[in-house]
Amino acid sequence: MAREDLILGIETSCDDTGISIIKTSIARDNPEEVNLDILSNKLASQTKLHDKYGGVVPELASREHLRSLLPLTKQALFESNLDPSRLSKIAVTTGPGLKGSLLTGLNFAAGLAAALRKPLIPINHLEGHVLSAFIESKSHPKRNFPFLTLLISGGHTQIILAKKIGKYELLGETVDDSIGETFDKVSQELGYGYPGGPIIEELAKKGDPTKYLFPKPLLKKQGLNLSFSGLKTAVIREIIKCKTSNERHWKNNIAASLQTTVSSLLASKIRDAITLTGTDSLVVSGGVAANNFIRETLSNLCEGMHINLRLPPKHLCADNGLMIAWAACLKSLLQEDYYIEELKVRPRWSITTKA
Repeated sequence: MAREDLILGIETSCDDTGISIIKTSIARDNPEEVNLDILSNKLASQTKLHDKYGGVVPELASREHLRSLLPLTKQALFESNLDPSRLSKIAVTTGPGLKGSLLTGLNFAAGLAAALRKPLIPINHLEGHVLSAFIESKSHPKRNFPFLTLLISGGHTQIILAKKIGKYELLGETVDDSIGETFDKVSQELGYGYPGGPIIEELAKKGDPTKYLFPKPLLKKQGLNLSFSGLKTAVIREIIKCKTSNERHWKNNIAASLQTTVSSLLASKIRDAITLTGTDSLVVSGGVAANNFIRETLSNLCEGMHINLRLPPKHLCADNGLMIAWAACLKSLLQEDYYIEELKVRPRWSITTKA
C-alpha cells in the first residue's frame, strides 16, 4: 500500500465556507484507483444572510467566513479523530472568486500551514468543480482524458476541453451573464429569494414548458459561446406583462419555459462541442448541474450520441471543501509539472492558466 495522505481542504470563494478532511492512497495492485476515505465534510452556508439582499454581499461574506473557519476546522478534526499534526498537506481555494472571501480563506490556511509546518497547495476553484465528478468513483481520471466539461454555476458558464490534469482549453463561455445569475435575477423578479436556481426548478415542476417561446441567443452564432442577457431581459418583460394579467400559474409557466430554453441552449452547444472535439466523455459540474431537468436533458443527449456522462452527486455540485482536497490529491498524484509560483489570491483566475 502506498503512503497515505491526510489532506485538509478549505473553500471560501464566495458565500459558503467548506472544510473537508480526506485520507487517500493508491493501491499498488491497481494504480488507476485512489483509496479515498472522506473523514469529514463540513459546510457553513450563508444563504439566509444574503437572501434579503437578493445576492451575495462581499463584505458580509468575508466576515462570515472569518467567523466560520476555525469552528468548522475544529469540528472536522474532531469528527476525523485527528490531531492537526497528522495532516499531510493543506489545500485552499485561491481563485477565482470574491477577493475578500478568498483572502480570508488563504490567510487562515497560510497561518495553519505555517503553525503545523505543512505544505500549502493553492487550488483553482473551477478545477475543483471539474474534478469533483470523479469523487464518487474513487478513481483518478488519468485514463479518461481528454474529456469535455461543461461548468455551470452562479458565476461561470464555460465549455472546456480537459486534456490532462492542469491543462485545459477554453472552447466557449457566456459573453455576458452566467446561467446562475439569470436564474437569480428571474427568481427575484418573480418575488422569490436567493439563490434562484432551486426556486426556478421547483416552480417549473408545475409549469408548461411550451407556454412561452423565449429567445435562444447565439444558438447558431459565435461558435461555442453562449449568451443569457437577452434571454433574461425577455423573461423579465414577460413577467411585467403577466403581473397585470389574469393568467393562472404564470409564474410556474415562466419558470418551466426558462428552464427548457436554457437546457436546449446547453444541449445544442454541447452537441457542437462533441462534434468539434471528437471526445467520447462529458463531465458536467457546478451548482447549476444539480438541476434535474438540465441533468436529464444532457443525459438524453449523451445517450443518443453514445457519450459517457459524468455528473457529481448533487451535494457536491455546490461549493465545498471536499472538491478542493480531492483536487489537491489528484494534482499531487498526476500533474508532473505542478508548481507553486507564489501564494496569492486570483479573483479572475482562469482554469486555463497555472498556479
